[in-house]
Parts: sequence; structure tokens; C-alpha cells
Amino acid sequence: MLALSDDLTLYFINDGTTHVDPGGAFGLVPRALWASQMPADADGLVPMNNHCLYVEAAGKRIVVDTGLGHNVDPKMARITRLARPNGSLLDALARLGVQPEDIDLVIDTHLHNDHCGGNIILGEDGTARPAFPNAEYVVQRREYEDAMRPNERTAATYFPSSYQPLVESGQMRLLDGDTDLAPGVFGVVTPGHTPGHMSVRFEAKGQHALFACDMASYAVHFERLGWMTAYDVEPLVTLETKRRWQQWALDTGAVVIFPHDSLRPAGVLQMDERGRPTVQPIRADFV
Repeated sequence: MLALSDDLTLYFINDGTTHVDPGGAFGLVPRALWASQMPADADGLVPMNNHCLYVEAAGKRIVVDTGLGHNVDPKMARITRLARPNGSLLDALARLGVQPEDIDLVIDTHLHNDHCGGNIILGEDGTARPAFPNAEYVVQRREYEDAMRPNERTAATYFPSSYQPLVESGQMRLLDGDTDLAPGVFGVVTPGHTPGHMSVRFEAKGQHALFACDMASYAVHFERLGWMTAYDVEPLVTLETKRRWQQWALDTGAVVIFPHDSLRPAGVLQMDERGRPTVQPIRADFV
């Protein structure tokens, strides 16, 4: 939990952990460099958590990203070794006493399936329905347009069944740029991972936080401008986006939250004794 004020509290949730080839997580970074940052397992794979947030902001109940959801293909779950020792996003919300019907707003940072697969849930009869029936869903318009027109490079991670029905029903609102979403909660466009990728900035009483999402999948991606995943569609744009937000994090002392890091899920960016930006981890208790 991270309380920025009496009216703005963030709860950390992990929708599950997968294991992926480090070539995806680290792209062109050599093993000799990344291995000390995120050690691989016996099969040469590295862990990727799927972090979501539950936010209470001035009486509004908000979910930021919905994770993989409950409609995960069994084959994909087996290949990626999906593990949920503490259950899913919905299980974590239940532990907080929050039911899906209580959620007012769902913020999709982008529409890759590991971030929005929980938008929709299948009923016992196989019928798809919104996982959060009373919520407004939001995503950047550019992200939705790209997701609806994928190419050979992007098609494998965009599943229209997780978002197209929400847009068609009017339950998902398409945003055009940076948007104030709730008191102290701001959607900010952070392109690179995808052109319409969005991070979520929080501010209350001089305290700042940022859910970086895949602008920086791991903390080390935020520390090192030249490090990014192979999943980034526009890696050089990612680099410049990180440069801007690095400076913002240093200026504000913000807590930065990373979507996939199992070792340093959140921290504060500082300059070390050699003048290099370094994420100092903070305690991040998960629901």
C-alpha cells in the first residue's frame, strides 16, 4: 500500500507471474550485463510479474490494468508457467472487501493482453461480459486504433475480445492525449512501447507517484536509458520518453511503480555516488 494522502491510496496487486525468454525482456542487452539484474532460472527464463493497482481517490474506486484475467489459454499458461499463489486481481480485490461491481473506473495503460486480459470475464454459459460491470473503462484512442489494425509484429499480443466489445457498447472511453481521470489521478501518454502507451501519474499534497507500466518493465529499464525490451515497437522513442520521466522522477522524488519487476516493484530514483540514476527500492506489500 502507498498512501499519498487521506484521499489517495494505492494498493499493489500481482495478477500472476510468468516466465519468459530474456531475449524478450532485455532485447539487445548482453546476458553478461542483465544477468546480475534479473537472474534467470535453471531453464534460462526470467520472471515477469503482472502488477495492477487498486486505487481509492476521493471516493472513487479505480483499477489500473487488469492483468491476464481468467480467460488465459491453457497452452499459453503452461508455456509461460503462469503461477498465481495468491490468486488473481479479482481475488486480491475480494481480500480488500471490494467487489467487481464497486469499481468506478478501469484504466488500461495499453491493450497488450497481459495488461487488459481481465477486462472481460466469461460466464458459465461462455458469454463474455465486463469484469467490472459498473465501471467506465479508458484507454488512449491511438492505442485502440493500433490494436484494431495489428500487423505481423503486433498481432500476437492484441486480443480484440478483451476491449472491442467495451468500445462498441460505449463502456470504454477513448482518450486523446494526457487526461485528468480523477482527483490526483492523471493519464499521461508515454510512447515507445507502443505509440499510444499510457502511464498513470498520481499527485496529492506534494507527494508524487507514477505507474510507469511498460515504459520501464523492470526498474533497471528506468535506470538505464539504453535498456528496453524487445517488445517495444519504437525503442528509440522509449529512450527519449524515459529521459523525460527520469528527470521528472528526480525533480519530484516520486515513487515509481514497475509492472513486471519481481525484485524491485517500486522505488525512488536517485543519483548514486558516481552520478548514475539508481532506483532505491521501497517496501511494496502486495494485497
